[in-house]
Amino acid sequence: MRFSKLFIPTTKETPNDATLPSHQYLIRGGFVAQTGAGIYDFMPLGKIVLEKIRKIVKEEMDEAGANEVQFGFVTPLSLWQESGRANTMGNELLRFKDRKNSDFVLSPTNEEAVVNMVKNRITSYKDLPLHLYQINTKFRDEARPRFGLMRGREFLMKDGYSFHSNEDDLVREFNLMEATYKKIYTRLGLDFRVVEADSGAIGGSGSKEFHVLANSGEDTIVVCDSCDYGANIEAARRKAKTYNFELAELKKVETPNCKTIEEVANFLNVSKEQTVKAVIKKAIFEGKTEIIVFFVRGSDELEETKAVNSINALELIDASEDEIKEAGLVAGYCGFLNLNANFVVDNELKNNFGLVCGANDENHHFINTDLRSLENVKYFDLVAVQEGDICSCCGGKLSYTKGIEAGHIFQLGDKYSKAMNANFLDENGKAKPFIMGCYGVGVSRLVAAVIEQNHDEKGCIWTKATTPFMVDIIVSNSKKEEESKIGEELYVKLKESKVEVILDDRINARFGFKMGDFELLGFPYAVVIGKKLEDGFVEIVNRKTLEKTDVKVDEVVAKILELVK
Repeated sequence: MRFSKLFIPTTKETPNDATLPSHQYLIRGGFVAQTGAGIYDFMPLGKIVLEKIRKIVKEEMDEAGANEVQFGFVTPLSLWQESGRANTMGNELLRFKDRKNSDFVLSPTNEEAVVNMVKNRITSYKDLPLHLYQINTKFRDEARPRFGLMRGREFLMKDGYSFHSNEDDLVREFNLMEATYKKIYTRLGLDFRVVEADSGAIGGSGSKEFHVLANSGEDTIVVCDSCDYGANIEAARRKAKTYNFELAELKKVETPNCKTIEEVANFLNVSKEQTVKAVIKKAIFEGKTEIIVFFVRGSDELEETKAVNSINALELIDASEDEIKEAGLVAGYCGFLNLNANFVVDNELKNNFGLVCGANDENHHFINTDLRSLENVKYFDLVAVQEGDICSCCGGKLSYTKGIEAGHIFQLGDKYSKAMNANFLDENGKAKPFIMGCYGVGVSRLVAAVIEQNHDEKGCIWTKATTPFMVDIIVSNSKKEEESKIGEELYVKLKESKVEVILDDRINARFGFKMGDFELLGFPYAVVIGKKLEDGFVEIVNRKTLEKTDVKVDEVVAKILELVK
């Protein structure tokens, strides 16, 4: 391809709302163009990258034995009502009516559609397992679309769905998809981590995320320095912390104006680890709200996603002072003894004694409380893992890193098949709901993720698997006949050698402008034809390191072939 024939509208101007490098460089490099909030068009270079990623995803999915299909981008709302998600997805689900006043949605995911496809078409265990996938457009009406392709409303996604006759076979496919996804991200040339995750609105039991490691990532990932353990902060676990406190008589003591853990600990001269923190939240359920209290150790912080999961709520929001009072609670002095409200206690407090907690009376706390005396207490893992905590797998130290979620796999179980009455006959002729798995890859998001992990202050640095072109032949002065001639010859020879090459043959562009475009666009190598041609040499520039190497003209093709292996 030639620069003069390709639509590459590069610019020096950075969009006002572009804070991430990928957002800035993909716009400036003419890879994508924004047409609305969270909606982007892919221009020629961006389309090449997108298709390369798509091709790798498809090849690995096909190799794993999955069947490619394509669902409609528009889905009848009735399918979502059947599964129950029409009420739980919230405003991210964009709904509309057609001219006949029928209700539809723009699909953000396709569990309902795939169940509808398989239902009554697969009727026997003999026809299982089955794995169907598509690479198709999705739409989620994000409240705050931002960061370019990282959090858009319209995006390209690979979503796959597997059907099984039992849980063991689901686990087998789940493990196969984990291995398949690892191959995909490895082929793309990415540094990534597989982590335990929360299933969120998709539901199900087992869940793993695939994160491209980058400082700009939105997700906090907890990793171990001694083993392969990794988890999203929402699902991270640690080795339980244990403390020994004396067993003594329960007492109610006055703690004037001591509302915070630090104030209480200082006043009573105890450690924060000996105190119990009450976090009061308003839980949103389908059709109702309720004030819930979550208790964690005073030195810990509540992890909100874990708290949501502990009570199967849709979400948690802060409760107002009036709502807390109406619930009969005393903010700053709330405790689990004689509490007239629903509450959940963190697992690590189970069977603990000698603790300080609120007395449900203003300016008063209990000392020497004993959780062993309580009955019918709901315990759940509620704490946010902190850096320096101990890994429950190997005893190593846990730390934080940042990641970009680029894939997610779920063990759904029978959540959707049961709701939609999708059954098969087992070995005994008994009707059972399908056991399902769900597997997603953010294809268009990966375009941005590659650049978030691979860039410098000058622009993009594409990996070899994702770059639009491997080599940029830069003719310093296209008006000089000899330079243009050598450029053409190298261009033809590299094309014949099956190297993806672009020739910068722009006559009216200065050399500095051409080099600026090369650095911005991020092709792995440039062959610069300039003044050294008089001595029989050209320069090969490595975009990643910006190192320049003088190479004889007749050795350029061999050198490039060696570099691009």
